[in-house]
Amino acid sequence: MSEAEPAPESAQSPFPEALLHAVAALPGLPGVYRFFDATGQLLYVGKARHLKKRVASYFSRRHDGTRIGHMVGQIERLESTVVRSEAEALLLENNLIKSSQPRYNILFRDDKSYPYLRLGSGAGRSGASAAGPAQPPEFPRLSYYRGAVDARSQYFGPYPNGWAVKQSIELLQKVFRLRTCEDTVFQHRSRPCLLYQIKRCSGPCVGLVSAADYARDVQDASAFLRGQTQALQSDLERRMLDFAEQLAFEQAAEVRNQISSLAQVLQQQAMENVRDQEADILAVKVQGGRACVNLAMVRGGRHLGDRPFFPAQVADGALLAALDEGADEDGEGGVQESTEQPPQSLEARVLEAFIAQHYSVHSPPPLLILGAPVSAHLIDLLIQASAHKIHAVWQPREQRRVWLEMAQQNADLQLARLLSEEGSQQARTRALAQALDLPEDALERLRIECFDVSHSAGEATMASCVVFEGHKMQSAQYRRYRIEGITPGDDYAAMRQVLLRRYGKLGPAQDPGAVDPGPESEAGRARWPDLVLIDGGVGQVGVARQVFEQLGADVGRLVGVEKGTGRKVGLEELVFADGRDKISLGADSAALMLVAQIRDEAHRFALTGMRAQRARTRTGSSQLEDIPGVGPKRRARLLQRFGGLRGVAAASVADLAGVEGISTELAQQIYRALR
Repeated sequence: MSEAEPAPESAQSPFPEALLHAVAALPGLPGVYRFFDATGQLLYVGKARHLKKRVASYFSRRHDGTRIGHMVGQIERLESTVVRSEAEALLLENNLIKSSQPRYNILFRDDKSYPYLRLGSGAGRSGASAAGPAQPPEFPRLSYYRGAVDARSQYFGPYPNGWAVKQSIELLQKVFRLRTCEDTVFQHRSRPCLLYQIKRCSGPCVGLVSAADYARDVQDASAFLRGQTQALQSDLERRMLDFAEQLAFEQAAEVRNQISSLAQVLQQQAMENVRDQEADILAVKVQGGRACVNLAMVRGGRHLGDRPFFPAQVADGALLAALDEGADEDGEGGVQESTEQPPQSLEARVLEAFIAQHYSVHSPPPLLILGAPVSAHLIDLLIQASAHKIHAVWQPREQRRVWLEMAQQNADLQLARLLSEEGSQQARTRALAQALDLPEDALERLRIECFDVSHSAGEATMASCVVFEGHKMQSAQYRRYRIEGITPGDDYAAMRQVLLRRYGKLGPAQDPGAVDPGPESEAGRARWPDLVLIDGGVGQVGVARQVFEQLGADVGRLVGVEKGTGRKVGLEELVFADGRDKISLGADSAALMLVAQIRDEAHRFALTGMRAQRARTRTGSSQLEDIPGVGPKRRARLLQRFGGLRGVAAASVADLAGVEGISTELAQQIYRALR
């Protein structure tokens, strides 16, 4: 199209007049646009170099009878945000996709941060050391770390999972014998620990290694983690020969053993490569309406493992991506290089969505090895956003090809596992619906909520509500409730209270007593669940029936899960609130497997909440939490310094002010609050 403008305003236009005016008023600048339906639900988020041309393309073409037409037909209003460049638009677009989860975007959920290996500045030990009794030296600690990084320590990673970090720590302990103990343990040791005895630590806590020697080991470990293995081996060999020439054979033997350990570690790392020090390998597989992107990481020249990602809304998101692609060609132009064909496959579009969303949060490495071709324009935007050069390789050779083949194999296996699990879970949902005479025409919308109560001899009573919907547990909709004002240990009263609070107004997110509030679907707030499971027998179900009758709800949706003879798994019986006879589904029943899964999850969620509440009560940290200005870090430092709340309460203002982060004014406030 020559100039993308919205269709003329007329009686035949299927779009609201206000929407067409909003499109016509858009500027020709880079930015992000958002489409909403009549209920205000976000449908789609997109970016553009030229907002007006991109958005107008949706309304100037006919999409009759297509899924794209179905989406466009739902648009009632739009919002836009103008930014300075398309790179900024890319970042904003993917931040909005992650936070708002639009219905028609390919969505990757990656809420977990990546772990790092940290070489931190450890506290020195007062007293004599091998280097002499002068100032206490610093002995950095080797540790697992997850969170924001700072300049006070060295960080290596990120790693795909915690196991990869712990394995690297074990390897470094064997070769360089760096300490891993907490600073509080390190400062109060009077004799070396077991790690020293098994030659996994050099014993800096009791002065068995000089500060200079330990610093050299730290430097060598840092070089190893950066992939400088050849230079490190050469340096160790030179050091061994120097000791031998000086007739210091004992020290030469120590370095020889270190060289031997390092050689063994490098032999174990069959994937080691000296050319590519930092790289991400991205393989993609699409099958059965689902997709998997497998991310493998190479850091310091070593292959650290991989991590699978499973996007939602693959088909709808790919269709909208294709429409945007057409707008690029017709309306904006110049996006694709003349020698490059735009990616047509579904795999390529899924991979582009992952790259855009993942690297809007995590810094990309210099090398990306890809299992499908992606737009060179996307890589250019990543370079602008990250401010360093990024090289993307498709159809690699040699070692890179081996890496990609391994990642592709893992993507195939992970997707096959997911499809198998989803098929099994859907079969369980259908079996449960058949066993309980529930409608089978909309199993995707079948919503089950399960309640359990947990306490420790009446102490710290906590109730849980977990949700099963869409053939899977919906952890974002879980709720915990602190149970108060009842006789300790009265499970019936606890069950009555949690059901009244959950269903009394059909709005748990508005209940001030709910713990860990999180996002809940509009559907969950607008309708009762199809089935309510109660972890308990006739007594608990009777209480639940009273609550439902009080609220005017259908008691037919209430089912208790009663433990069988000897409380053995597989012998549970279902108790119905509407008077039907108990039924035993049998240990091999798919329906019972699903009921047990939901019941066990409710029990786990209640138990962990109860234990956390009990720990807060017993340690008194809840008293510290009530003091303004004392957050989790300061509270942890206080309890660690004084050995618990009793020690904090007995401390003077001067002692409290001696804790890092505690000012004199705050120390006085803590002193007064605990007395």
